[in-house]
Amino acid sequence: MLYGAMKVTVGGSLKLVFRPWVEGLENVPAEGPAILASNHLSFSDSFFLPAVLDRKVTFIAKAEYFTTPGVKGRLTAAFFKGVGQLPVDRSGARGAGEAAIKSGIDVLERGELFGIYPEGTRSPDGRLYRGKPGGLARVALATGAPVIPVAMIDTEKIQPPGKVVPKVMRPGIRIGRPLDFSRYQGMEHDRFVLRAVTDEVMYEIMKLSGQEYVDMYATAAKRQIAEAAKAEKEAKAALAKAEKEQAKKEKDA
Repeated sequence: MLYGAMKVTVGGSLKLVFRPWVEGLENVPAEGPAILASNHLSFSDSFFLPAVLDRKVTFIAKAEYFTTPGVKGRLTAAFFKGVGQLPVDRSGARGAGEAAIKSGIDVLERGELFGIYPEGTRSPDGRLYRGKPGGLARVALATGAPVIPVAMIDTEKIQPPGKVVPKVMRPGIRIGRPLDFSRYQGMEHDRFVLRAVTDEVMYEIMKLSGQEYVDMYATAAKRQIAEAAKAEKEAKAALAKAEKEQAKKEKDA
């Protein structure tokens, strides 16, 4: 009931204001389990995709969104539950990976749609990064559910990092044909098979999105970007300090 209400209010508002265009909607089955594997450009991806689908789609989200205390925390938790987000506890020996896999299997065993971002995090620069082989492939092989590649287009331009007010523009969603991995049934613990499945899905997403592909994980790219920014900041600070000291020497001379 809450999901339906949020779909009408939030989903309806998104479609009215941003008017997202969609291609390949017929590739999403009217019933039965399926995995929607999407690129990840923006926080809003998890809202735009469900907004254009008739069926409920469940994504996973970090548990902190559901456990923050206070009025704001309760409102945030209600909102995420309402838009089909499922909390994943990152604690425990194997962390979020195992929790995400179990959550995905549970959703699919109920005959529902499960949404996942194989990159594991948002792209730091709009390019498509290497998919992580654990979650997507293991869920697909454990359940036999078809994998539907999805490409979000231009969602990162609506609200770039640091921007509070979103830019009103039309994002796009391209939905590819379902991929069948039944040939790998029973091989969900073979790391080479998991890699092959993930790479095949990422290739389809790349074709749909037109993004440049980067053969490294987005988490590593974010780390490199952060380290480069830190180094640049330190270099500027050192230069400013040197210039200040030089100016003082010239003044005292």
